[in-house]
Amino acid sequence: MAEHEHVRVAVIGSGFGGLGAAVRLRREGITDFVVLERADSVGGTWRDNSYPGCACDVPSHLYSFSFAPNPDWPRTFSGQEHIRAYLEHVTDVFRLRPHIRFGAEVKLMTWDPEQLRWDIETTNGSLSADIVVSATGPLSDPKVPDIPGLDSFPGKVFHSARWDHDYDLSGKRVAMVGTGASAVQIVPAIQPRVDRLTLFQRTPAWVMPRMDRAISGTERRLHRALPFTTQLRRGLLWGIRELQVQAFTKHPDELGFVERLARRNIARAVKDPALRAELTPDYRIGCKRILLSNEYYPALVKPNVDLVASGLSEIRGSTLVAADGSEAEVDAIVFGTGFHVTDIPIAERVVGADGRTLAEAWKDGMQALRGASAAGFPNWMTIIGANTGLGNSSMILMIESQLNYMADYVRQLDVLGGRAALDARPGAVDAWNRMVQERMKRTVWNTGGCTSWYLDASGRNTTIWPGTTTEFRKATRRVDLAEYELLRATARTGAAQRATQGATQAEVAQ
Repeated sequence: MAEHEHVRVAVIGSGFGGLGAAVRLRREGITDFVVLERADSVGGTWRDNSYPGCACDVPSHLYSFSFAPNPDWPRTFSGQEHIRAYLEHVTDVFRLRPHIRFGAEVKLMTWDPEQLRWDIETTNGSLSADIVVSATGPLSDPKVPDIPGLDSFPGKVFHSARWDHDYDLSGKRVAMVGTGASAVQIVPAIQPRVDRLTLFQRTPAWVMPRMDRAISGTERRLHRALPFTTQLRRGLLWGIRELQVQAFTKHPDELGFVERLARRNIARAVKDPALRAELTPDYRIGCKRILLSNEYYPALVKPNVDLVASGLSEIRGSTLVAADGSEAEVDAIVFGTGFHVTDIPIAERVVGADGRTLAEAWKDGMQALRGASAAGFPNWMTIIGANTGLGNSSMILMIESQLNYMADYVRQLDVLGGRAALDARPGAVDAWNRMVQERMKRTVWNTGGCTSWYLDASGRNTTIWPGTTTEFRKATRRVDLAEYELLRATARTGAAQRATQGATQAEVAQ
């Protein structure tokens, strides 16, 4: 990285959000940008999560960019290797590699109020940028619980998102800690080859059948020959999920029918009533993410699998002790315990206009105007920010909406001209957040009776969007300058000044 390099835009991360931002910037005619990536390849969570059985629980034709359709998805629900290959393909087709700086983990981003720019320190040099687009994603930094005795465990330990492919689990006694989306894929994938598998389940999940199948050669040839058929397929998948949103956001009682189907799914595979009771959640389906698997329950009834319906509380040498006192001797521990979602580590490294870090600004919970802008952090935007997550559809839809907002943000700065920055008004951020939290009150995520990773330490849902993707697309179509304060740098002193609302409106009119 060149010394004292300055760019118009710095994008952090090269997953779906970061690559999407890069493509959109190029389509807007902006080539003065870099993508800072801490790893040595693109892919984000689909690069990091390479555990056995890893696949997406959103249909392939919906879990891809609308501007980069893939007619050649091999399955209706694609595996990790296919999604990662797709992202590599997008990187090459849109000629993004010259913009990517691999091995450049961001250590600190500091706003310079005089120069109206972000000074960025990375593990591969320093640079500055007029605008920062943070696309680090919520599923990027693994969370491992602080278990007493873990440091002295003599065997192998790793998180599902940092799978050790050099360690052979064959014939080993393995503990799987957690029962989330990763665990329901890992358990059936490793069960046939381990000597004994002990699953530590703190809370059972609702698991529905995964309607996965190979996409035939005829279908793929049709999609290649007639691209509109790919769009039609995507549209149907999207429309079905849009119709489902009401049940999650306004009428959770309507999910009772789905819950009955999920109970039948357990009953079909698990005949032991005691085990079936341990695997049946006591909260409304949808409160936690509904998981999809055809192999999870069948794997749990195999003779070499033990379910411990209690969380892991202590480790004594090679002995794992659950909260209910039960013990298991193991050779390896795999943590499927999620990620730092509501306490994203990058927030500790972003220092805003008043010298506070983003983590300090968000000490009472994440909140961002339209999921993108935080007050006191000018010209800083996040992709997949506060309250932009989904409980039943594709995050790529939300990412593309945020890319629309990002593109208009850059256009507005260009129209304003000169050295300028936009800082979200605290009142606008508060108003947006109040609206979101008010709508959240009757959703299944808040009323379903569970504790999920959607909630922050204070129990507030700062993760999920309580509406349809159509509503979010409409809300992020344009930047409303009345929601921002304009910062100007005077040519005479170089010092930044905050424009009055009247001046802002006058400059916009010009």
